[in-house]
Amino acid sequence: MGLKLMCVVAHPDDECFAFGGALALAAERGIETYVLCLTDGQAGSYRGDAKSGEELGAMRRTEFAASCEALGVARHELLDYHDARLEFVNFSEAAGRLVERMRQYRPDVVITFGGDGGLNTHPDHMMVSALATSAFHWSGQTKRYPDKGAVHQAQRLFHVSTNFFLAGRFPPKPIPWTVNLDIRSVQQKKAAAFRLHTSQMPLVEQTKTEFEKFGVEEFYTLVAAAEPEPARQMTDLFEGLA
Repeated sequence: MGLKLMCVVAHPDDECFAFGGALALAAERGIETYVLCLTDGQAGSYRGDAKSGEELGAMRRTEFAASCEALGVARHELLDYHDARLEFVNFSEAAGRLVERMRQYRPDVVITFGGDGGLNTHPDHMMVSALATSAFHWSGQTKRYPDKGAVHQAQRLFHVSTNFFLAGRFPPKPIPWTVNLDIRSVQQKKAAAFRLHTSQMPLVEQTKTEFEKFGVEEFYTLVAAAEPEPARQMTDLFEGLA
C-alpha cells in the first residue's frame, strides 16, 4: 500500500488557495490524495452570476471537482453543512463523520487549517481545524465512535501556516511552521486550479500579487504525531515515512 494524504477544508477553493501545492506535489510523487470539504460555499461574498444560494452552491461544487482534478486529487467529497454556520454544528456528530472517513480512507498524513482561521481568519476554517484535529485523535481510539469502522491512527497531523498576510484583511495569528514546502515545481498548477473557481474570480484577482510574490512556498506546522518526536524543521510532510 502506498502513502495517503487527507486534506480537510471548509469551502470550495480552500483546497487550492491554501493547500494546492502540497496536494499537487503529493500527486506527482504517486501519493494518493483525498480532499474532504464540509460546505458548498453558497454564502460566499463572490457569487458570479448565481441567482440564489442554491445556484451558487451548485456552481461551486462543479468548480471544486474541476480544481481537484487539476491538482491530481484521487478522491474528493463535499458534505452538506451550511457555509458560514459551522460554528453552530453538533460538534460530536460532525467530528464523527470525519472519524468515519479517516477510518475508511486510512491516511498517513492529515492536513487542515490552524485555529487562526487561515489567511482570511474565517470562522469556518477555525471550526474545520477543531473538527479535523479532534477526528485525527479520535479515529485511533477504540472507545470513540465504535460504530464508525475499524480504528486507524494517521501518522501526522499538520496545520497550514503562512509567512504573509492579505491586504485589507484582519491578519491571522499563525503558529510558527515546522515545514517549509517548496512548491515552485507546481506553482502554476496551483494557480490554474484556483482560476477554475470562476465564481470566485474577484478573489483570484485580488490575491494574485501576493501569490506571485510569496507563492513559491507553503508552510505547515506539525501539531500531532503517532510517535513521540522532537519538533524540527522539515521540507517534506512525509519525511521519514515509508
